[in-house]
Amino acid sequence: MNVQVIGTEGCRCLGDAIRDLDSKGFIRGHFVLLGANSITNANLKALLEQHKKTAKFDKGAALTVIFKEGNTKFRTGDEVMIAMDVENNRLHFHQRLKIHSKEKKFEIPLEVFVNNSRVALYHNLLDPQIAICSPSLLSLFSDNFDFETRDDFIKGLLINEEILDSRIYVSVLEKNAYARKVGNWLSYQIVSNDIISRWVYPLVPDMGICSLKQNYSFLRNNIYKSANANVSKYQLKENVVIESGTNVDDKTTLSSSVVGKNCKIGKNCILHNVFLEDEITIEDDCKLQYCFVGQNTKIGCKSVLSDGVIIGKNVFLPEKTEKSKCLIQSEILDDEDIEKIGEKAYVINEFEAIQHSDSEDEELKPTKGCIPKMVKIPMLFEDSDYNSSSDGEDESGAVSPVLDDTNIFLSEVIDSLARGYTEQSNPDFLILEINSSRYAYNMTLKEVNYNVVKAIFSLTPIKEADATTVLSSVNLVFSRLGAVVSNYIKTNESMIDGLRALEECFNQQTSLKLKAANIIHYLYDKEYFSEDAILEWHNDLDEECGWLRNSLQKLVEWLNQTSEEESSEEDELQK
Repeated sequence: MNVQVIGTEGCRCLGDAIRDLDSKGFIRGHFVLLGANSITNANLKALLEQHKKTAKFDKGAALTVIFKEGNTKFRTGDEVMIAMDVENNRLHFHQRLKIHSKEKKFEIPLEVFVNNSRVALYHNLLDPQIAICSPSLLSLFSDNFDFETRDDFIKGLLINEEILDSRIYVSVLEKNAYARKVGNWLSYQIVSNDIISRWVYPLVPDMGICSLKQNYSFLRNNIYKSANANVSKYQLKENVVIESGTNVDDKTTLSSSVVGKNCKIGKNCILHNVFLEDEITIEDDCKLQYCFVGQNTKIGCKSVLSDGVIIGKNVFLPEKTEKSKCLIQSEILDDEDIEKIGEKAYVINEFEAIQHSDSEDEELKPTKGCIPKMVKIPMLFEDSDYNSSSDGEDESGAVSPVLDDTNIFLSEVIDSLARGYTEQSNPDFLILEINSSRYAYNMTLKEVNYNVVKAIFSLTPIKEADATTVLSSVNLVFSRLGAVVSNYIKTNESMIDGLRALEECFNQQTSLKLKAANIIHYLYDKEYFSEDAILEWHNDLDEECGWLRNSLQKLVEWLNQTSEEESSEEDELQK
C-alpha cells in the first residue's frame, strides 16, 4: 500500500479538504471516501466495482452511499432514514435521526412517490461514513462552497439534482458485513463490544492487526489475555481484553471491559463495561461500571463510578469518591460553578438534561455539551448490528449470553466460506483459514467435518433459495467450494459426520427438507458421499426423522440394488 499524506492549513471541514484535493489534481478516478473513525470489514473493492458499473449506466452518478442495517434502539447520531428507488437503488430522500428523540412523522416530498413506481423506506439504517465517489464529486464540491459536510452534499444534490445533473445511489451492506462510526462514547462502547464479540472478524484483538503479531491468547467467553498480564482467568468473566504488564489482585472480577498496559487493580474490585487506558491505578474495594478512564489516573479505595463517567488523563481521585453521569477532567480554569473533587480532579456537567419544547413540531435541542453516554446494553448479541431485539423484553435481569466455542467456530467458517464464494477465492486459502480457526477453538476433527458441511448449507445462495431453485443453488455453491468439502469429507466416518450435519439442515430449512432425497443423490453422484456411508447413516436415523427415512426410501432401494448388481459382477469376474 502506498500512503500519501496531504495536509494544508485552513482546512476546517470535509468540504475544504475535498476542494483542496481537487485543486491539486491527485485523484482522477473513482475513489473510496471514509472517515478515520469508521470501522468496517466490508469488501470495499467489491463496492467500488459496483459503483463503477452504476456509473457506466448513469454518467451523472456522483456518489454511492454505504449504509448498514442495524439496531437503532440506542441512538448515537449515526442513524438515518432514507427513501430509495427499488429498481436502481437511487436515493431520493435522506434524513438524519435525532439523538434524543423518537420521530413521530417524516415529511417526504410527494414527487418521490409520484415519479417512481417502487419506493422503499428504510428507518433502521446506520451511516458508517463510507462512500464510493466518482471524480465529478470533486468538482461539485469546488463549484458549491456551501457544501461543508457530506450531509450538505447529499442534501444539495437531492434538492438540485436536475440543475447539477448528478445523482446519488445507495448500497446496503450484507448481513455478515460490519460497519460503524465511532463518534461519541456510546458508539465507542458499542463498537468495542462488537469487536470483542468477534462481529468485526478478522478485525479482532488476537489477529495482530496493528502490530503484525499476536499479543493475546484467545480464551473461552471472548477473553483476550496478554501473556505478560498477571491475572487469573477465573477473574475474567466474559468479553475482556487485558494488556501486558497489568496486575489484578485477588477477589477482583472483570466483565465486558478493556484494560490497557501496566494497570494496577486492587482487591475486591468489580469492573463492568469499563475502558481503562495505560498506567492506571485502582485501589481496593472499588466498583466501576459504564466508564472510561484516561491514562495515568489513580482512583482511591472504595470509590464508586457508574452510569457514563468519563475521566480525563492524569486525574487523582481520593478514596470513597462516588460519581455518576459526569465528565471529570484534570486541568481546567478556575470557575466557581465547577466542582473540585480531588487533586487535579474537577467535575464538568457534560451530560445535562434535554430542554424539551412545548411544541411537538419544534425540534428538540439538547443543552450545550449534551452527548450520548455509555449505557446498559441489555443483550449484547441480540442488540448487535446483526440482530434486533424486541422492545417488549424485560431488561431488568438480562445478561450477555455467551456463545460457546463450537458456535463461534461455525460462524467463522461461514464467514470464510461466504467470502470465498463471493470472491471465488483459492480453496487452499479457505482451508488454511478453517484450520486456523480449528486450532484456535480446539475443535475435534468430527466437529470440523460436521460444521464445514453445515456452514456450506448455511450460505446465502442456498439459505434464500426456494424448493424450485435450491438444487441449482447447491450445484453453484459446490462448483466453487466443493474442494473445501472434499478436503475434510474423505473417510466413511467423516461422510457420516457430514450427513448428520445435513440432517440438521433439513430440519431447519423447508426448501432443503422438500428436496432432501435430490440433494443426497446429487452429493452421491458428485462423490462427496459414498453408498456405504449413506446406507449406514440411513439405518441409524431415529424415530423422530421418520419423514427423512421415508423421503430417502426410493434412493436407498436404488443404492441397495446397485450394490447387489456390483457384487454379482465382482463374483462373476472372480469365477
